[in-house]
Parts: sequence; structure tokens; C-alpha cells
Amino acid sequence: MVRKVRDIGELALIKILGSKIRTDRSVITGIGDDAAAIRFTNGKYLLFKTDMVVEGVHFTRKTPPTLIGRKALARNISDIAAMGGVPRYAVISLGIPASTKINFIKEVYQGIIKLAKEFNINIVGGDTSKSSKVFISIALLGEVGKSALVLRSTARKGDLIFITGKLGNSFKSRKHLKFIPRIKEARFLVRNYKPTAMIDISDGLILDLNHILNASKRGAFIYEEFIPQVKNSSLNRALYNGEDYELLFTLPGVKAARLIKGLKKGKIKIALSCIGEIVDKKYGLILVDKRYRLQSSKARGFTHF
Repeated sequence: MVRKVRDIGELALIKILGSKIRTDRSVITGIGDDAAAIRFTNGKYLLFKTDMVVEGVHFTRKTPPTLIGRKALARNISDIAAMGGVPRYAVISLGIPASTKINFIKEVYQGIIKLAKEFNINIVGGDTSKSSKVFISIALLGEVGKSALVLRSTARKGDLIFITGKLGNSFKSRKHLKFIPRIKEARFLVRNYKPTAMIDISDGLILDLNHILNASKRGAFIYEEFIPQVKNSSLNRALYNGEDYELLFTLPGVKAARLIKGLKKGKIKIALSCIGEIVDKKYGLILVDKRYRLQSSKARGFTHF
């Protein structure tokens, strides 16, 4: 039997491809995190990220073109934030049908350029190609101080789990098109608390938390009553729908207590919620409901295949 991509899914495909790739000592972390971290200067690492948006998957032709362009860049910026870094330089690859209207392309680029200006990103090149559908692939370079780099693989037993903002209904609210990448929040966190692990929530809280747990070889307990949801969202949407682009991070007890104290006193103006705790790997990921019943949560969320 010939296996196809849909038979194994996106995560298994990435694992297969990654198993064939070897890197040298210049690479601090490669496949398996939000961005690659590469040796750069004595005090900094270079961050390297690429992401794409594809017609029929991430947007439709009814989506405002400026928001299509904006999302294409914003997704990349969000991943740089999850590494604790700052975005700097981008190149854009554009695939378009020959029948595409020039004004559509101009408006897509307006969305990209406007967001790039907000985050001081230089657009330094790219490529174009004929395609049956519109797609935009952006490669983004960033930088991060060596002491500020945050990975998925370094969560520790006893760490508390936090998220920024609220989750759920990202499609209905159009947040998936208009979200603000959490660079400001990430920089505040790495300067003042240095998370042990961090990821952006793009594929859903459960699936993205599982990415941290798998990379760190840990388990977690999360509590339904503490998961912040947007108005009229269901718990399922908050847990599994994705496209929220909030930050999910972990902190050791002492730092977590200091952060919570600052939130209670109103000294910290970021919307943050503590939703659980990192535990031993043997427990897996457990959701504790409002009646304190334990439910094992499988790694389910958005995947492409």
C-alpha cells in the first residue's frame, strides 16, 4: 500500500522530513521550534523563520487583500515573538494566477508594508511565480540576545503555565486576520521574568501545549476554570480551534509568584492568565474540569492534512 500525506498527517510528515536533515554546530535549534536560532555575534543569535498563507486554506478571495498580506507577515512575527526576539528583515515570495488583478496585488502588499512599518521590519527582496491559486510565502530574519532566547524544549517540572490574552472564536471575530503579534509582551517577559519555554498559539491551546510537552519531555495539568475565553466562545473552541496567536509560556514558581503579585497589584498591564502546571511526563496532558474531574487530552488542533 502506497502511503499518502493524508494517511499520516502534518506532524508525522514533518517528523519524517526532519529525520533526514543534519545541521552543523552553527545551528542552536532548527526544525521543531517556532524559528531556527543560529550563531550570529558574541551577544546575539540570528532567528530565521518562514511561513505561508494559501488561498482556500488561510483565506478566500472574499478576504480583504490588505488583511491577507497583513496575516502573511503577522504569522511570522508571532513566531519570532515566541523565541523572545525582534523581527528585522523579510523577503516575500508571491504565487499568483495570470488573471489576478494588479490592484489586488497592490493591496496585498499594502497590508504587508503597513505591518512591516509598525514593527520596523525591512522588506529586502522576494520572488514571483505563476500559480493556480494565490499564495504568499514570507521568510523573516530576526535577532535575539543569547540570554533572552526561549525554546519549546526547556519547560521544567513545577513550572506554572501562562497565556496572554483570551482564546476562542478567532474566525468569527476575524482575530485570525487582525491579531497583533505579541512582540511587546514577549520582550517584557524575557527582560523581567525569562520564561523557561514559550510558543505562540496558532494551532490551538492543546496542540501547541503538546508541542512544548513533547519537546521538553514533560506532562501538564491545566484547569478549565482558569482558561480565559473571549465572549460567546465555547471551551472546545478555546482549546482546539487555534489562530489566536497568543503566547503560551512557562515560569518557575518564584518568578511565577512575582508575576502574579505584579498582576494583582496592577503593576503589569498585560492580560495574562495562569492556567496550569508542568508535571512529570507520565501524566501526559490532563484537563481538570470545573468539577475537578480529570480528563486526558489528546494532541488535537489544527493540522493541514
